[in-house]
Amino acid sequence: MSITANWSYPTAIRFGPGRIRELAAACAAAGIKRPLLVTDKGLAGLPITRNALDLLEAAGLGRALFADVDPNPNEVNLAAGVAAFRAGGHDGVVAFGGGSGLDLGKLVAFMAGQTRPVWDFEDIGDWWSRADAAAIAPNIAVPTTAGTGSEVGRAGVLTNSQSHVKKIIFHPKILPSVVICDPELTVGMPKVITVGTGMDAFAHCLEAFSSPFYHPMSQGIALEGMRLVKENLPKVIADGSDIEARAHMMSAAAMGATAFQKGLGAVHALSHPIGAVYNTHHGMTNAVVIPPVLRFNRPAIEERIAAAAAYLGIQGGFDGFYDHVLKMRSDFGVPDKLRDLGVDDSRIEELAAMAIEDPSAGGNPVELTLEAAKQLFRECI
Repeated sequence: MSITANWSYPTAIRFGPGRIRELAAACAAAGIKRPLLVTDKGLAGLPITRNALDLLEAAGLGRALFADVDPNPNEVNLAAGVAAFRAGGHDGVVAFGGGSGLDLGKLVAFMAGQTRPVWDFEDIGDWWSRADAAAIAPNIAVPTTAGTGSEVGRAGVLTNSQSHVKKIIFHPKILPSVVICDPELTVGMPKVITVGTGMDAFAHCLEAFSSPFYHPMSQGIALEGMRLVKENLPKVIADGSDIEARAHMMSAAAMGATAFQKGLGAVHALSHPIGAVYNTHHGMTNAVVIPPVLRFNRPAIEERIAAAAAYLGIQGGFDGFYDHVLKMRSDFGVPDKLRDLGVDDSRIEELAAMAIEDPSAGGNPVELTLEAAKQLFRECI
């Protein structure tokens, strides 16, 4: 089976091993002549990043780099990135890396031409229409992990450094013009990142599949995305050089982010404040909180999950699916409780209040009340 293809849903995607070599061509397709490559601090000095910069330089596009990006990027990182973009006279962004680099890179391209503060564009109602659409620079996304799916998203997650609340900044033109999904870029991921990002993709698909909102296309994408994770995450953990399995995981990541147009739920509503307050890895945090949320949502999703289990080849309906999730976590070395990620029970009241205000909470199939959020945090911690 060939694992090389050209896709145009939800945007133009150049998918397959070695396609990072098309980076300069992707810039040309997006009309970018002076790109700023935005990535996180951990990736800045790695060979895959140097290679990307070499490709840009060889094509006469310079080798400008901005890497002052925290694991949970905030408005301070964004301001520095926008300043670098403007100072360098750039006309577009190459967002490179995992969720943090991709999100911040997209937001730098979005905010570089705006005059209003970024919080004015939070994903509330039609706030996105406040932006000057003509001033939004194009961006190209190059994921180096297989989890967040930010490369196919129309939003970026930004943590408010003062309130420690994660905000979703949305605009249709935040969607990358071109995406390069090259599974070879993910080969060097440490096992813990492979696990965390892979479980993030699974959580996206699971929550989208469980969401009560109507979106049949997303429903089908979410189901197939779960299958790809179930079958391929064990393979890439066992053999990080398995390019075909790595490619399927990149597909699953993009599918999860496409599917959650249908909605997310309590897994993310709990995970977002934990990440903002304790700076935990988002995907690993999701993996820890999935089982309590499944139990909480069971009355509303039991039949739906049983149908998914049958498609995935898991026997035993909802209980079989639940047990399989527990086995995945155990086999992959996912911590059982948030306490193992450095989270304590001293801030449950604060975390619960943040959770019920999180945009993801509204997509949960069972209403996430304040008391329910407190109980879920107790179970998770």
